[in-house]
Amino acid sequence: MHVLFVEDEVKIANFVRTGLKEQGFVVDYCDNGNEGYVRATENQYDAIVLDIMVPGKDGLTILKSLRLAGNNVPVILLTARNELDDRIVGLNLGADDYLAKPFFVEELVARIHAVVRRTSGDRQNLLCLGPIKLDRIAREVTCNDITVELTTREFNLLEYLMRSPGRVFTRTQILEHVWGYDFNPNTNVVDVCIQRIRKKIDPVEGSSWIESVRGVGYRFRKLES
Repeated sequence: MHVLFVEDEVKIANFVRTGLKEQGFVVDYCDNGNEGYVRATENQYDAIVLDIMVPGKDGLTILKSLRLAGNNVPVILLTARNELDDRIVGLNLGADDYLAKPFFVEELVARIHAVVRRTSGDRQNLLCLGPIKLDRIAREVTCNDITVELTTREFNLLEYLMRSPGRVFTRTQILEHVWGYDFNPNTNVVDVCIQRIRKKIDPVEGSSWIESVRGVGYRFRKLES
């Protein structure tokens, strides 16, 4: 799951980023509202965790701008414990949930899953293509009803491809969504990770579920209707 996290308090930011990554999230982080707003408008996220009091555009301004532009990405606001007015304004502007500081990362993770479920529906949280089933919430993959053990990166990459079967993604797109912005674009980790997934989900004989598109990237094979 790809999350944008906007927070200027370094201690909280480091703690939350580490906790989310340990739970398998891909986290894009920025410490000011101006950069956060640009990233929110230029990229597709499963959810945005947004501190109200950040430098530049504040959280409520970002939220209002996104909703006016028709962007309905789930947004969780982080607020000070006593800022009731901000919470009310945020919910009225279209926030999906809020969390008062201090909080436990486990609670934030649970709330992210909840808002994603509400907005996308349970059906989209279970991806089924051919013999492969991927549960985005339980983070489980089965192939012919047999559990497939995947690393966090492998799971995130497979999920990314399965969400848009037939669509070709470049290596750069895959890097940004699965590894994050800070990763070296010249690395071959995408190719290596694809090979590992293929060994786990493909039949011994027959074509691969993840197809290579020469000079471009990869796509998950689209089933013929």
